[in-house]
Amino acid sequence: MKPSRFSKNKTEYVKWGKNIKEVRTAAKTARNPGAPAPGKADENETAVVDVYSNMAIITHTETEFLLDLIFLPPGQTKARVVKRVITDPVHTKRLCAALRENIEKYEARFGPIKI
Repeated sequence: MKPSRFSKNKTEYVKWGKNIKEVRTAAKTARNPGAPAPGKADENETAVVDVYSNMAIITHTETEFLLDLIFLPPGQTKARVVKRVITDPVHTKRLCAALRENIEKYEARFGPIKI
């Protein structure tokens, strides 16, 4: 099923069937009028490759963070890296803040995540 996209009151929604899958709120920041809008990505869906990960290994150097997303099949002892993300410390800190904010929103809607 192909998702439908729509925007309402500076909020972007991606809808899969009857359920809304993703919600993004545009940041209110001053920017260069010629610059692309923040949070906008290539919408060519053929370029997107989904992967499932149930583990991660995070390492770093002075200038980079490496996030190895790993899949360990149930009942198996051997895991495999399904995607490696290499990014700078500033972006990593922003990603961490975004994850924290989204976890708070998730728990407010669905209840606490049990670890």
